[in-house]
Amino acid sequence: MRIRILDSALEDLDRGRKFYDRQGEGLGGYFLDSLFAEIDSLAIYYGIHRQVFGFHRLIARRFPYAVYYRIEPEDVIVVWRILDLRQAPHRIRRALA
Repeated sequence: MRIRILDSALEDLDRGRKFYDRQGEGLGGYFLDSLFAEIDSLAIYYGIHRQVFGFHRLIARRFPYAVYYRIEPEDVIVVWRILDLRQAPHRIRRALA
């Protein structure tokens, strides 16, 4: 099983890290560690997550974020976006379009 993270998802992670760095010392690094652990778990649990807006959605345990991914042929998991869930659903839908 291979996991590919698109640039758009990496940019989402960077924005989240910067936000949490401003909240407290070391929190941005903890955010990244937590989200990358969630992404790594897709190698085992891919495909079991509910589909929302045409993507599988893994909700992070420690932060209000979700990982939106698709499964491509030959079992390649493509992480499209990692979005803050504290925004209006129409903004999330637009970000996934």
